[in-house]
Amino acid sequence: MLALTGPPDTLAAGRPGKVGLLELRYARVGDRTELVDRYQKSPLQITRPLYVDPHRPDLPVTYLMTTGGGIVQADRHRIDIDCGPGTAVHLTTQAATKVHRMEFDHATQLVDITAAQGSYVEFLPDPVIPYRDARFYQHTRVTADPAATVLLGETIAAGRLARGERHAYRMLFSDLEIRRPDGRLLAVDTVRLDPRGPGPVTGPAVLADHDLMATLYVVTPLAPASLVADTLHEALNPVAPAFGVSTLPDGCGAWVRVVGGDPPAVTRAMRAAWDAVRRLLIGVPAPDLRKS
Repeated sequence: MLALTGPPDTLAAGRPGKVGLLELRYARVGDRTELVDRYQKSPLQITRPLYVDPHRPDLPVTYLMTTGGGIVQADRHRIDIDCGPGTAVHLTTQAATKVHRMEFDHATQLVDITAAQGSYVEFLPDPVIPYRDARFYQHTRVTADPAATVLLGETIAAGRLARGERHAYRMLFSDLEIRRPDGRLLAVDTVRLDPRGPGPVTGPAVLADHDLMATLYVVTPLAPASLVADTLHEALNPVAPAFGVSTLPDGCGAWVRVVGGDPPAVTRAMRAAWDAVRRLLIGVPAPDLRKS
């Protein structure tokens, strides 16, 4: 990362519009969850929380957005989400996260999610699409109470596939940490995609000949980890191009990784996994969310 840090010929990191900050706090108010505290600094912003899930009218859906149409060089984004006791929240993006070409420096996004006792949190953003020469690092940290449930999704594309840009980005790094409130580490997932690095990103242990890699992590006390893994496997077996399912450490849940070359097929697979886990854990299907 240090090799890609330097003074850009455009707005530098820290200048107005380059540091995006989003702080959201949800609390249980009466019979539903409400957004009780919000701070946003451009280019990050949100829509008004919408209660559009017909099976869970208490659960707000919040769309995360950027005003600039994507991430550009020297951007520094930070998203902090605090879900209080007994809350139920769904967070997603309005569209795919586009990481534009960068001639200098790099861009970062830090996501910090706290799920308190008895909360149910879904964080399912649309894919990250790196353009040619993009340089992007994302770090996601989840702090989950033992009595909380968190569904966390991540999808990475090999580039702008319609334009024939496959692995034309400079680097795409992603780190995930799942911890308990006392700091105990439950799981770590590290992705390092560097087309110019020593190991090919099209190797058998990375993307192989596929163009998309999607992951769903399920941390929950509501069902045994083995049952969550079996549910994911059964849901994906008829629809996913290629996938693998495993339980998470200490029996805290399960996770699945899907790879494929057809974006609609990968999207359908991830929705099937989300829907199946929802039915298992809270007894209702996944809602049909409209996006522009």
